[in-house]
Amino acid sequence: MEQINRIELQGNVGTVRLNDVGDNQVLHFSLATNYAYKSKEGDVIETTWHNVVAWKNRNMPDFSLIRKGTALNITGRLRVVKYTAADGTEKQIHEIMANRMTIINDSI
Repeated sequence: MEQINRIELQGNVGTVRLNDVGDNQVLHFSLATNYAYKSKEGDVIETTWHNVVAWKNRNMPDFSLIRKGTALNITGRLRVVKYTAADGTEKQIHEIMANRMTIINDSI
């Protein structure tokens, strides 16, 4: 049986942090996706924020072009990161490990 862990997102960038790791770069950023639907009260837009990690490679755009408001299409995989918080409690976060990104519109 083939196992699949693949996710595709299209949304707008929130916070951005670029780090140099040896000879490579890693970009950590948040991405907002919206889901619109109608309820009894009227139109509703539900925004979900995703944590994304991208390592510089040939499938990535120039990281200097990615800033708050940039529209991106991302493909990658979902992973869970577990850690111990300062207060000693065990925490976990879900993040997207991007393997391909395309800038849809680089204007804010």
